[in-house]
Amino acid sequence: MAHNLTDSQRDRQNILNNRYAISKVEEHLALGGVAFREEQVFTKQQVADLLEVSDSTIERYLTSHEEELKRNGYHVLKGKSLKEFKALVDVSLASEGNKAPTLGIFNFRAVLNLAMLLTESDKAKAIRSRILDIVLDVVAERAGGQTKYINQRDHDYLPAAYQEFNYRQGFTDALRDCLAMGDIKYGIYTDKIYKAVFKENAKEYKKILGLAAKDNPRDTMYAEVLKTIASLESGLAAQMQAFVAEHGRKLTPRELDAMIVAAEANPFQRPHLEDARARMASRDLCFRDALHHALESYVQAVPEADFERFLGETSKSLEERLSDPATLAVFKRLKDR
Repeated sequence: MAHNLTDSQRDRQNILNNRYAISKVEEHLALGGVAFREEQVFTKQQVADLLEVSDSTIERYLTSHEEELKRNGYHVLKGKSLKEFKALVDVSLASEGNKAPTLGIFNFRAVLNLAMLLTESDKAKAIRSRILDIVLDVVAERAGGQTKYINQRDHDYLPAAYQEFNYRQGFTDALRDCLAMGDIKYGIYTDKIYKAVFKENAKEYKKILGLAAKDNPRDTMYAEVLKTIASLESGLAAQMQAFVAEHGRKLTPRELDAMIVAAEANPFQRPHLEDARARMASRDLCFRDALHHALESYVQAVPEADFERFLGETSKSLEERLSDPATLAVFKRLKDR
């Protein structure tokens, strides 16, 4: 994870949205603070002392990154909340003074956010380095030691994979019966589907994720990506069969290529493609430290819900899910459709 946190809000947010990593960082750094309303908080003066910068430097970053810092836990106490806080700690040494009507405080997450922003502080730089080490360890640990199959920890993965397998069979049957081309067509049109969905062929995808030659790319794809692939395969299979029924002959490769281009541009399909690309690009960069260059413009911060989905208490390995009676019941319903 060779990211420059001071430059990238997205990379900072990916860390701050990972509550499992933040909890471990808090345990390791042991910065102290004041227990207030079930969390540790720090005054601006305490943060300035911790990060070895001036109060004016803290103020400058609060001005330049106000929205980000507030979103991640910086807030201003006043009225009853301030009175309650003053009963816990002597704030007379804070820059605002004991009689000030408001007092800015940081929770631990906001302190980390500021440490990831500060370029003037050697202490902040050391904290950033420690944060990155801990994040990598936590993701690997909660993913069962490696992240190649972290996609399979999602409760939606198995049903999506099963459905995609069925639609894949329909698509390959349509290729067999409706396309005038030799057996090489199966590999070629698998790549064309991948290109339409996420702008990479199988070889390019494997290289980016560091997969072995024997690894099946679809085993590493997220549920939303598999569903989008299945949607494209299902629609194309139906179109190919309709073409043969209408024209009494098989399609040429050029005619099928035109169908794929039209499907990718179809406004009904477009939202699903955009969603699949954003999820693949963002999650792989965050969880696998893998950048899909063709999808770089789609990369976003990974939401907190995704950390729960792939690292949380309800996430399970594929082996665990296959032994779950509820999962087997889902498969039975899918099979009986």
